[in-house]
Amino acid sequence: MKSNEQKMPRMEDILNLPVQDPPCAEFSAAHLNWVKVEGGRQGGDDIALIPYSRVENFVRGESANSECPANFRIESRRKRSEGSVSKPRVDGYLEYTLYWCSYGPEDYRDSEGDIGDDTNNKPASGKGSRPGRRHMMRGCLCHFTVKRLYTRPLLALIIYNQQNHVDKTGVPCHGVLDRDAMGTRAMYAPRISEELRQKVMSMLYVGISLDNIIQHHVGEVERHGGPSSRDDFLTRNDVRNMERAIRQSMFQLHADDVCSVRMWVQRHQKNVFFFQDKSGSDFVLGIQTEWQLHQMLRYGHNSSIASHSSFGLSKLRALTTIKVLGKRPVNWETCRPPSYPLCTLLVFDSYQNAIPVAWIIASSSGGQNIRMWMGSLVERIRSKEPGWRLHAFLMDDPSFEISVIRDIFRCRVLLCLWCIRHAWIRNLIKSCCNFDVQLEMFKHLGRILYCAKNDPCSLDAVLEFTEIFIDQSTFMDYFKGQWLPKIVMWISTMRTLPVANLEIIAAIESYHFRLESKLFNELHAGSWLRVDWLVHSLTSEFHALYWFDLYSEETGCFRNMRECPTNSWYRALHIPDMDVIFDDQELRVVKIISQSNRTLAYTVWNPGSEFSLCDCTWSRLGNLCKHVIKVGILCRNRQLVRPSFAAQIYHQTLLSLLNNPPDDPIVLDHGILHATRMQQDIKGLEDLSNSGLLQPLAPLQAGDNVADNLMNLPNFS
Repeated sequence: MKSNEQKMPRMEDILNLPVQDPPCAEFSAAHLNWVKVEGGRQGGDDIALIPYSRVENFVRGESANSECPANFRIESRRKRSEGSVSKPRVDGYLEYTLYWCSYGPEDYRDSEGDIGDDTNNKPASGKGSRPGRRHMMRGCLCHFTVKRLYTRPLLALIIYNQQNHVDKTGVPCHGVLDRDAMGTRAMYAPRISEELRQKVMSMLYVGISLDNIIQHHVGEVERHGGPSSRDDFLTRNDVRNMERAIRQSMFQLHADDVCSVRMWVQRHQKNVFFFQDKSGSDFVLGIQTEWQLHQMLRYGHNSSIASHSSFGLSKLRALTTIKVLGKRPVNWETCRPPSYPLCTLLVFDSYQNAIPVAWIIASSSGGQNIRMWMGSLVERIRSKEPGWRLHAFLMDDPSFEISVIRDIFRCRVLLCLWCIRHAWIRNLIKSCCNFDVQLEMFKHLGRILYCAKNDPCSLDAVLEFTEIFIDQSTFMDYFKGQWLPKIVMWISTMRTLPVANLEIIAAIESYHFRLESKLFNELHAGSWLRVDWLVHSLTSEFHALYWFDLYSEETGCFRNMRECPTNSWYRALHIPDMDVIFDDQELRVVKIISQSNRTLAYTVWNPGSEFSLCDCTWSRLGNLCKHVIKVGILCRNRQLVRPSFAAQIYHQTLLSLLNNPPDDPIVLDHGILHATRMQQDIKGLEDLSNSGLLQPLAPLQAGDNVADNLMNLPNFS
């Protein structure tokens, strides 16, 4: 603690003291310069002025004291309304809050063995018996007062009445300085950490029993050599309390949906990175938990982030009828899902599985709101890690403002076709029963997007498609109503942005399917209309699934209870090359032997394209299957088909760069360097092939990049 060595100021002079605002996110008494006041009720106490908005940061910082970790509870609180005092004192308050260390002020150390017998003894503070907390009371006198000043409501006066964690004898009564606390919970924080609470709550959400949680925890403590923190003293009662909290949790905090969301935001400020409450029922809510923030720092740095922005658009009218496991078929057309679109930001782990790191819920599509929340998100990330940077942002909605993304993230922007591919194939399968017709229509739809890159008259391909398949009235009505008004925007965006590859499409589609199956099942059918239910479900059960997946993968624990989160790309890498059979006479069809039934072979049509189709069950549901991906990898590696979108666009960019050099010499040198290297690599492979020294390609492993993986290639657009 630092004191002012000069003459002590009187209480009347406190407004002349400097307002202190430490730059760190959380700060303690050690970060402030304290002065003692002369006279008055606070004579001899330490005082400091800080912004009132930072009071919670100070309380959290004081609770994290390494020598005496403690939680400060609110012992008493009083409020006044503005105008209630005609002549306020200089230290008069609008709000008065007394914070006291949780290890005091009562002292039950000498009566721990007979708690409950001495019923006539009242605590010194007159607060009653404090049920469930008497075992913590060790007579700690550390406490401070916070006054929100009446004359200056934006300032808080902190009065530290007792800054040391000592009892009435002046001896440390808890923490590492208290010898009697050694080896007990009193040596550490009074409660378990938020990290352990998140861990236990997630395990409970995924269905792990109390006994298994305690058994697993005891094993972990034994492995690292015994208790070393308060978390190591986790008890069955702690877990029961969290079970009870889950059972009693309610998503509906108010009858009005939007009011309920506002109340949730007030109660969960640490999980909200952006909230703009517009007029009426309009709002924009950005959600990111501490765990999601950590994953964004971990997997997003020097890597990619993708947007999944179509969940909830048009009230999910594009969804088809699927069968939920163990339930009867649910017709989504007759249901009314949430009317607020949900946008998710995704990062990718070492297995290219998508992990949600932020959710944005708004009353309109995400493309119109990214300017509002994206800056707040990046500011939050860089406040934790100033050197954090993004390599690429993959957007699936052409209405996103590209300039905003580039200005905020300072990275390249790619277009992901998963949304348009997913919607087209789902509705094509639903509206057309003839597989051959489905195949031809899907191929023509792919040709429309291919033309967007190569043909200035790409709208002619759209007209040709509508004329050829005019008899497919159901799909044509859907296509003209939903996509024809937006096709020009998609074509325009494809002409200016590189396109992400199938690896990203598979990861995003896997996340979409999991989100859809977990949220929209019969168990929640009565809650689909409410946004507060969506917020609660995302931050509780759905969040727990991804936490548990990552924890199980990193520790190897509870693998038998883990859902298999691997996507089609990862599964495709485990198909041997010898199980893929090419027909030299007919390259439009490729056979793949089933890995589970060697007598069965699947057929992939239009191989090597993003618009391939397979006759396996997963593909017939409108999804991107592992067979399509495996065939695409081999086709491109063996140069049996023309390159994919991603590779074509990259090659076109290089050629355009060489033919039309940019003004910036640095960009020019960089592009020529990569083009020269590519020519040298191709020449070297040709020489090896001509000499017979070129070895066959080895099977791909998880995490390997294919030739057209744009994630590690430079951007010249």
